[in-house]
Amino acid sequence: MSPDHTVQQQRKIQKEVEQADKKGKSKPSGAMQAGARRYPEPPFPQVHQDKPGSEADLPSAPMYDAPFYKGSEKLKGKVALITGGDSGIGRSVAVLFAREGADIAIIHLDEPKDAEETKEAVEREDRTCLVIHGDVKNASFCQMAVEKTVTRFGHLDILVNNAAFQVHSQNIEDLSDEHFDETMKTNLYGYFFMAKAAVPHLVNGSAIINTGSVTGLEGSKELLDYSMTKGGIHAFTRALAGQLVPKGIRVNAVAPGPVWTPLNPSDKEAKDVETFGSQTPMKRAAQPEEIAPAYVFLASSQMSSYITGEILPIVGGY
Repeated sequence: MSPDHTVQQQRKIQKEVEQADKKGKSKPSGAMQAGARRYPEPPFPQVHQDKPGSEADLPSAPMYDAPFYKGSEKLKGKVALITGGDSGIGRSVAVLFAREGADIAIIHLDEPKDAEETKEAVEREDRTCLVIHGDVKNASFCQMAVEKTVTRFGHLDILVNNAAFQVHSQNIEDLSDEHFDETMKTNLYGYFFMAKAAVPHLVNGSAIINTGSVTGLEGSKELLDYSMTKGGIHAFTRALAGQLVPKGIRVNAVAPGPVWTPLNPSDKEAKDVETFGSQTPMKRAAQPEEIAPAYVFLASSQMSSYITGEILPIVGGY
């Protein structure tokens, strides 16, 4: 084949592609909707809350109850203790665990109305919910919370470390020692204290599930301290998983991308909340009920018995 023929062939292909590109160009599509029901898309309401944030006071309520999710006794007879279980991902996990047959204990910091609503949601699933008020930064409280759960239910099978503190800071110079300390102690010490208290009560087939974050995978320039803790949680997950293999206790983490919970309106300015999640390929934030089934998967010995030390990203297509 001559060089001239090859040039003509390449130019022909080039023109065909250019024409196809022109035909294919269209207006950008909206947010991806591939769930059992339609989920909210940006813009969200411009709202800002004081820490720790209240789900009851959000003008756009997070969707947590997963009405199309059908339980099948994946966690029948189990007992789960969930930190930060009053709202957001923690609430949805509590509801789905209950729908799968587990009794639930939730820990909350200062949101009694949210905690009561979670308790009622669990009870609508015909399971029992124990509500514990306290601060996971306190080692003695974590010990008490585990003991209270075991006393109430007789055993403990699943620990979900989910409580978190997050407030953005534009510059490292503005990140105060107090701010840094609060993030580290809530997100790292809290997970360590809860796991240390729970492990003596866990048996073969038990599970620990930690809530990581996409920020722990990619970093976030405005969440320097939070990103550090989430990366630390991922490493903690893998290290503890290796340590607990001989005991038959699985340890995994879920690393969500943006999720519509009180954590974010109590961090971001109102104008930034409006576009929350729009930067993902799916162009929207997740709702808690879209994240919670991953916790069921990792808690269930029928579904994930050969999985430990893993970080499961649910990040909207990053």
